[in-house]
Amino acid sequence: MASNIPPGQQFIKKFPVRTAESQPTSTDTKTWTVRITGLVEEPITLSFDEIQSMDTLEVKSDFHCVETWSVPDNLWKGIRVKDLLEKASIKPEARFAMIKSWGGYDSDVDLEVLMADDTILAWERNGKPIEPEHGYPLRLIIPSRYAYKSVKWVVEIELIDEDRPGYWEKRGYHKRADVWAQERFDR
Repeated sequence: MASNIPPGQQFIKKFPVRTAESQPTSTDTKTWTVRITGLVEEPITLSFDEIQSMDTLEVKSDFHCVETWSVPDNLWKGIRVKDLLEKASIKPEARFAMIKSWGGYDSDVDLEVLMADDTILAWERNGKPIEPEHGYPLRLIIPSRYAYKSVKWVVEIELIDEDRPGYWEKRGYHKRADVWAQERFDR
């Protein structure tokens, strides 16, 4: 297993809670929505139920924190982000997305990574709903990037033409965050 771990990481068993914002006071799936905005032909707002009614899949992946720990073999259930974005018809000039959380946290992601087959909006981990402190009802999961890109409590995906820094990127963290290239901090 150790040969499959990115450089500088170590596997741990516990799944620590790390967050830059407080947890939502309500994660009521009856009222939770996600908006697709910015450089799209048709901005849309989807309810949690509408998202769950789309084609779901399970992605098995390790989860990597910039703090050098990794939790192996997570089984995430959700929908491909690219399936969601295709509903809004992405404009050709879109090259990045700003993923936004309910409380103001955001992170920039290049569109190529966001459209990867294993990048999903997840609501389950290992056969159970994701714990609220880990992002329920919807958490972005990008296996190839450090966890600060895997935004919790997603409420909006804004497509943009130029990269702009999100919460951690403004504080010196790397804008790409590729775990295999050890892109932890902007140098």
